[in-house]
Amino acid sequence: MFGKDNCYVSEYTHFIEDVLAKNPELKQGQIDGRALLWDKEPINLDERSRMDASTVNK
Repeated sequence: MFGKDNCYVSEYTHFIEDVLAKNPELKQGQIDGRALLWDKEPINLDERSRMDASTVNK
């Protein structure tokens, strides 16, 4: 029923593929946006604890 021979492609998938085909620069924009928001360096826990300890309470 859900094998690789299934030829159904949703209307949404057709729409997204069409938009990306007409605007190939969107793909790079998606990659840049992800890097900006999600792809971060791992947190150094020792450095983080020293930073937290050195903050002044208001």
